[in-house]
Amino acid sequence: MLAVVLAVLVALGTVIVWLGELGKGRAVVLAAVRAVGQLAAVSLVITGILKSGWLTGLFVVLMFGVAAVTSARRIGVPRQVPPVAVAIAAGVVPVLAVVLGAGVVPWRPIAVVPIGGIVIGGAMTATSQAARRALDELKIRYGEYEAALALGFLPRAAALEICRPSAGQALIPALDQTRTVGLVTLPGAYVGMLLGGASPVAAGVTQLLVLVGLLAAESIAVLVAVQLVAAGLIAKR
Repeated sequence: MLAVVLAVLVALGTVIVWLGELGKGRAVVLAAVRAVGQLAAVSLVITGILKSGWLTGLFVVLMFGVAAVTSARRIGVPRQVPPVAVAIAAGVVPVLAVVLGAGVVPWRPIAVVPIGGIVIGGAMTATSQAARRALDELKIRYGEYEAALALGFLPRAAALEICRPSAGQALIPALDQTRTVGLVTLPGAYVGMLLGGASPVAAGVTQLLVLVGLLAAESIAVLVAVQLVAAGLIAKR
């Protein structure tokens, strides 16, 4: 029955995307198939990985590498992985350093992998959205960019004047999720801990840590991504 339900949901998403001319319907199918394959692979190896601190570290690095490559492709600059990785790392590293260094998240593989994956995923999404918005805005409003240069703005300052406001909208999902948690949504960490037997208070504290950590990581990632776009280090050639 689970397989049937998943197939129906994938078909529904595909048809809606196709009929609504929102993109290629096959993208929904491919994403679902990849999710099945990747989760199956991770499920097979995760037990062994979590038995070793070194393997856990390598797995987190692998997650980060995949995030950087994925984000660069989504932005439309597949050959500019290093600067995209810098933006993601700028958000991930300080947040993980704080939560792990303070001991609020234990140095245990079973804790490091999920919190690392959540923060990396959030920073990846924010970087992709911010950089794409910034590049699109600079392209659409190139005349305004040239006008700013004519007024004496330096290239980086002129680019920031044009692209920074729209790129900042990449934070809207994280802000809305944090504002409405408990009222509109019960996010995965909260539900997962409840299902695992934790008390509602413990689950709530964990979810709060995740949400605030994500907000911090994404804010930094967006800021750095916009700066890199304005400096021309992330640009469509």
